[in-house]
Amino acid sequence: MHHATGPAPVAGLFKDCAGDLLGETANQPRVDPSKFDTKRRQTLLNLLNALNELSQAECLDRDFDQNPSFEDDRDAPTVDEQLQVSGAEKFNRFQKRINSLDKELRNFGNAARQLGSSVGILSSAFRLRERLAQILFLFRDNAADLFPRKISRQQREFLVNPNLMDRKRNARRRKSMPGRVPVNIEDSLDLESLPEQFENFAAALMTFLKCLNEFPEFTDEAVNTSIKSFEGDLKYWACCLQEYRGQFKYPAVQRYVHDLTAEMGEHIDSITGTLSMFIEVGVPTIRFAQKHAAANLLTLSTVATFFSAVTATTLQFSYSQTGDMLSDGVNAFWFSSLVFSIAAAVNSLLGLSWKQAMYRSPGDRVPWWVLMWIKRSPLVFLVMSVTCFSAGLVLFTYSTQQGKVTSTITTVFTAFTSFGLAAVSAWVASEKWTFVHHRGSKWLSDVLKDALRRFMALRFVSFVSKTFGWSSRYVQKGVEFAGHKCRRVSSMGTITTTAIEQGDNLTTGEYAHTISRSPEPLSPLSPIRQSTDSYSRFSGEGSSHPNLESPTTTFSGTSSSPITARDRLTSAIRSVMMLQSATSSPSSPFSPVRKRTTSSAFTDTSRAMPETGITTTFRGSKVASLISKLKSLETTQDLAAHSALVRHLQFSPNGKFLATSSWDRTSIIFRVGDPCVPHRVLAHASGFVGQVAWSPIGVLLLTRLNRAIKIWTEDGVCRKTIERQHHVQSIAWLPRGEGEVPTRTRRLCQQVIFAAFLSVEGSEVVKLDLNGNVLDTYRFNRLFIHDVAITPDLQWLLGVGPILYSPKGLHPSKSRVEKQLLVYNIQTKVIENQTPVLNDVRDITLAKNGQVALVSYENKAFPQLWKLEIVKDQARLTLRHTYMPKVPVDFAGPSYFGGKDDQLVLCAGKAGDIHIWDRDSAVLLHHVRAQALGGDLTCVAWNHASDNPFMFATGSHDGAVRLWTTTNDYRPCESSRRHLTVTTQSTPYSVTPCSPSPVDSGFQTDSAGTQFGEYTPEPLTLTPVEDSGQRDRIVTFAHTRG
Repeated sequence: MHHATGPAPVAGLFKDCAGDLLGETANQPRVDPSKFDTKRRQTLLNLLNALNELSQAECLDRDFDQNPSFEDDRDAPTVDEQLQVSGAEKFNRFQKRINSLDKELRNFGNAARQLGSSVGILSSAFRLRERLAQILFLFRDNAADLFPRKISRQQREFLVNPNLMDRKRNARRRKSMPGRVPVNIEDSLDLESLPEQFENFAAALMTFLKCLNEFPEFTDEAVNTSIKSFEGDLKYWACCLQEYRGQFKYPAVQRYVHDLTAEMGEHIDSITGTLSMFIEVGVPTIRFAQKHAAANLLTLSTVATFFSAVTATTLQFSYSQTGDMLSDGVNAFWFSSLVFSIAAAVNSLLGLSWKQAMYRSPGDRVPWWVLMWIKRSPLVFLVMSVTCFSAGLVLFTYSTQQGKVTSTITTVFTAFTSFGLAAVSAWVASEKWTFVHHRGSKWLSDVLKDALRRFMALRFVSFVSKTFGWSSRYVQKGVEFAGHKCRRVSSMGTITTTAIEQGDNLTTGEYAHTISRSPEPLSPLSPIRQSTDSYSRFSGEGSSHPNLESPTTTFSGTSSSPITARDRLTSAIRSVMMLQSATSSPSSPFSPVRKRTTSSAFTDTSRAMPETGITTTFRGSKVASLISKLKSLETTQDLAAHSALVRHLQFSPNGKFLATSSWDRTSIIFRVGDPCVPHRVLAHASGFVGQVAWSPIGVLLLTRLNRAIKIWTEDGVCRKTIERQHHVQSIAWLPRGEGEVPTRTRRLCQQVIFAAFLSVEGSEVVKLDLNGNVLDTYRFNRLFIHDVAITPDLQWLLGVGPILYSPKGLHPSKSRVEKQLLVYNIQTKVIENQTPVLNDVRDITLAKNGQVALVSYENKAFPQLWKLEIVKDQARLTLRHTYMPKVPVDFAGPSYFGGKDDQLVLCAGKAGDIHIWDRDSAVLLHHVRAQALGGDLTCVAWNHASDNPFMFATGSHDGAVRLWTTTNDYRPCESSRRHLTVTTQSTPYSVTPCSPSPVDSGFQTDSAGTQFGEYTPEPLTLTPVEDSGQRDRIVTFAHTRG
């Protein structure tokens, strides 16, 4: 960024030169002309050099104007070309979605005109289109403020209003009304009214859905779900936006409103698709049902008309017969039948006209007696007309003294048909009552069965039924016993007669043995064999006793023996059944099994963003020197630190140590050098180590577990384990000056006094001392805090996280929840500023000066730089920059400040990309592509103590930690290179532990001179005494309770 103090030396140069020239002219009039010309020439050369520098600065500024990505001090909307283009594209997509929904609503209105009672759905669709036009107008205004070069404003005169002509006609009609003030709704369209517009839009959606559901012929659950989901999100947004009343002209709030277009667009696409399906399927279904109902009414009217003619014809034979009771009864019934038939015909035509009427009221807006008269009266009147005609016909046979046969037959048949008509009518009415009473869970037959079961459960009925059952069982047993006796006597007589006729010589014992033989019990395991044995036993062909041949053949072949035939039939049936069960198995073990497969190939259709390179105008500037220095960054050390994912990294403030945390339940402290060696390994008995945090002086280290915080010294001694009741989201030390007091002694108890840190636990931020005592608690009722940062003056706390619910307790139905960046006054414990964001915010980091904060998001959302400004004694965050990479990147971990005075912004991608931007200009200075790395990155950390050379570290999924330095200034000596090449046999330098577990020791280091070479800045220098004392890696285990 070009500084405003640039022209000051030039002005001073002009003043000094002018003063020198005037002084020489006034005080030395007799100067040597040659010396005067030489001094003037030198002065002109200095002026030319100054002008040249100014021209280069102007070129640099002009280049930034051509490709800017920053905002001025008033937090004006972004003017970066990429942001302008992407923002305009997002609004254009939203506008296309609005237009698509408006088109579907217009098509739906045209299709619904064919339906009866369509005036409600037509008017609700028109109002919904009007709300859509107003919402689009507000979002266009908002986008025009943010992207003035790409989005143009829309004049209120050209606001699309589908009811505009109707309003004009209604206005003309109301002009004659006295005391009426015309109101123009378009005048109230302003960004400040956006919450009210969202609520009105939600009300219009629900009105449209209610009118849509007033057609009982067809109900689409997809339309109901999509509209109710959109209505819930609209109410949630309206409730959340109420908190930003008066801030809708702030660019931060405008960006949040602009980001809502993507969320609303998804809802609009869903409603558009379901509405299109409703037009294709629902409208024809409703039209068919209405036509069918109209045809039924027309048929009913025809039948009633025909029956009225029949009644009038028969009435001609009886209307003259009066004077007796039967004749008067006949006339009364037939006249009543004629009246009812005419009423049925007329009411049928009335119901037909009402159903086909376009402007009739919906069913829920009509009184119940009107609906009953229109819908039920035609059929009821027709049934009453038939009943009266039948009764009059029976009386007519007796009044005219017809024969007994005629009178009896007429009476019986009339009673039979009337009973059937009454029964069917009662069944139809009961079906309707059952459906309404049980809400479709039971049918009429189920209700009748339940009623019969309850009737049979009565005490008297139960006693009668039990008595009848006992008596019937006794009678059945008696009948069966008598039948069995008769069958036995008949079979014995048949056998004796047969044996005598054939003249057998059987003895009494053999005869008795033959008669007493009976078939063996059938075995279910072998039915085929059982049937064969039974048959061979009773047949004469397979007999082994010749004396038994004749009686056995006679016994098996006699038709009067039912036991043998029944056994044979049973055995055959069982054989066939078991054969079928054995041959036709329901599931064969050799049948092929189908497995559904899914394709694993994915195509990335995301379009790359336009690249903006660094032009030649940066030559000779500080940014150009940074570019040349950053391009020399390369991996100098590859450390196999952990056996699992590296979760977090952080350098100590003096740059001597690097702390890492991993999911392998360890945290390692490396001594930074060439090469880096493990100084201490901090093993945790349980839980993943999610974060490490060095104290501002660098003598203490915090490690964060799920529900515990451990305090370590730089020598690996666990000083304290602080157990917490809630899940710890993040930890942060208070800035220098709060409590750390360094002294000359090396004893820890005298070096740190009154140190404190913050523990982020859900909606609370707890201030703790080194003993775990709670010093203070900061509560945020509706905000779930993810990360915090404290200003150096301990005045404000900056926090980020999502809100748990809206001020009215609402939750989003489908969209993402609102996230906030808040500024909290620690002294007054009041939230001074809330900035809404839609992306998943996770981390916030303050620069050294405490004036700007770097906010990191999850997934592909770009990191942003926010400035902390004081306006009327209140602090607020205003967006300064959005750091955009060349291509879409899925970012890994938080972003970091880097370089001298935090002039750089460093961010890593999960695929291995590393992006470095200039903080003040948001220009991408260097990009390390993913192909140059060996693993997916998870985190990155900058060494602020190393300005020359630059140094940062990255962690990856495979547990490796890589150190990056600028090699132009960092050149190890040749002896060090040769020694390291022989020892590790890898380039860049790698330090690999002898055992795959990071807990094992066995590392060896070189001497101090060989170890560092030319890289000897003060923060990283180790004395030989310190180095010799730290040759072996010390493993420290810390046990947590529970």
